[in-house]
Amino acid sequence: MLVIAVLLLVAVLGFAVARPFGLPEAVAAVPAAGLAVLFGLVGWREAVSEVRELGPTVGFLAAVLLLSYLAEVHGVFAYIGDVAARRSHGRPQRLLGAVFAAAALVTAVLSLDATVVLLTPVVFAAALRIRARPEPHVYACTHLANSASLLLPVSNLTNLLAFAASGLGFAAFAGLMAAPWLAVVGVEYLILRRFFAADLAVASAVEEGEPARAPRYALVVLALTLAGFALGQPLGVHPAFAAVAGAIALAVPLVRKRALRLSSAVRAANPAFCAFVFGLGVVVLAVREHGLGRLVDALTPGQTSFLALLAVAGLAALLANVLNNLPATLVLIPAVHHSPGLLLAVLIGVNVGPNLTYVGSLATLLWRQILHARDAAPSAGQFLRLGALTVPAALIAAVAALWAGLRIAGM
Repeated sequence: MLVIAVLLLVAVLGFAVARPFGLPEAVAAVPAAGLAVLFGLVGWREAVSEVRELGPTVGFLAAVLLLSYLAEVHGVFAYIGDVAARRSHGRPQRLLGAVFAAAALVTAVLSLDATVVLLTPVVFAAALRIRARPEPHVYACTHLANSASLLLPVSNLTNLLAFAASGLGFAAFAGLMAAPWLAVVGVEYLILRRFFAADLAVASAVEEGEPARAPRYALVVLALTLAGFALGQPLGVHPAFAAVAGAIALAVPLVRKRALRLSSAVRAANPAFCAFVFGLGVVVLAVREHGLGRLVDALTPGQTSFLALLAVAGLAALLANVLNNLPATLVLIPAVHHSPGLLLAVLIGVNVGPNLTYVGSLATLLWRQILHARDAAPSAGQFLRLGALTVPAALIAAVAALWAGLRIAGM
């Protein structure tokens, strides 16, 4: 049974990585979930229960994807790129700092998908605009899309899955993850600055012309939506409702101006990817219940000492690069759901770990496709070398910060 379950998971992940003929990931995941039920790997009731548990999380994912798309239509990302280019004053080092600030905030508030899909092209254009080499800046986007998603429950689908199991409030989650988030961003910046020193030393040009107008309405809506995430959760309001409200507020003026099509909005919510998450959840449940779950339980420590947290984060990072970070999260949550500290250590591993290899997260694979489309394909060797430098250092720094935060909170 385990062999069949693993083969189904490998087939789903292999299809998601290759995406033959541009077909969506759900084309493999949904039939694989059906086969898992048909072969008796997962009971029908268990499969339905898994889908039901994932429902609110996947609903939020769709809402925040739509929110990010509407923000782009309002010109938020173009404005960010313009500000970054101007604040750099023609200096690549300053542009890198601006990109780090933008990518860290966009990832935290609008999720890693917004950073990869919407911010990366803007950053690429901003680098070319000041005649700087784009590599340091686009690598910052993909690294921070993964590692800077530690801050908020809404920053990443992995966070949402763990948040639902943690028992923590929105503010408590953010409070415990703020120090690890800052530690990771700081480590990433120092290493990328050194790694790309030669590229950042290349002379560039100061951009002239009129600055872009700030999309004030959209920025206010996004700020209110973020406040809704934080204020609604203690009242029992799921973050998805705040995301939907924000999306509606951004959509209304666009509909009035006939600048938004229903088909575009539906595509932005990416129902195919949402179906993929449901299918993957059922397939991972089959793998977990037929042996992998027991192995993970045996390897997972039950305490929250520094070494125990580091071991959990390391195991999560390893599984993220073997299985991809989303199934790794689904496998690990049942083993650590009893301890919020261990859950947060898992998130450090599955969010920082994917910077080591292309297959660690679907966002990294998508980032690679975006650069290929611009004839700026990243070097696999360069990606691996940078990951080998950043991932261990970021894991240690983030776990140390988490351990200190847990001690201060008495957890």
